[in-house]
Amino acid sequence: MFKNFSRSDFTATNILIIITVLMYVIQINMSNGGLYLGLNLYFIVYDFWWQPLSTMFAHGGIAHLGMNMFVLYQFGNLIERSRSSKELLLLYFICGILTSLFSFLYIYFLDPNVNLVGASGAICAILGYVAYYDKVQRSGIITWILLISVAPLLIGLPIAWYAHFIGLAIGFIYAFIRK
Repeated sequence: MFKNFSRSDFTATNILIIITVLMYVIQINMSNGGLYLGLNLYFIVYDFWWQPLSTMFAHGGIAHLGMNMFVLYQFGNLIERSRSSKELLLLYFICGILTSLFSFLYIYFLDPNVNLVGASGAICAILGYVAYYDKVQRSGIITWILLISVAPLLIGLPIAWYAHFIGLAIGFIYAFIRK
């Protein structure tokens, strides 16, 4: 079965995807897994210090997981090929955790009943990073983030639109600092 896999299949992007899928399986098999692994007031009330990281691996359903992993696959591999695996991992984890922390401030002060789950913030940071370097694609990336942030709200889906914008900004700033 594993004969068809080569070393080149084990990119940082693919490993992130595998870990995220495995964490989702763990999450859905835990009692209240989304609450423990998502980002919410438990972060400070019960000292759930892992939440800014674990929220990047928890998801609100299989469609949410699939969409995020599809975009991660596209843009993560792009960054790995153009920069390096190390740069992708630094970008993903530093910007993902920063996005979680800034999103938590939004939750704490403006919407304390939220349970934030998903890799969207870290993925939007990747998109912000790409937008910094690729000026031709910049307006398309910003339009896409506006679309995925506002359209679901218009039809009543509870998404963390603020995490998308925070991630985009943090990824852009990260690219500016790292240039």
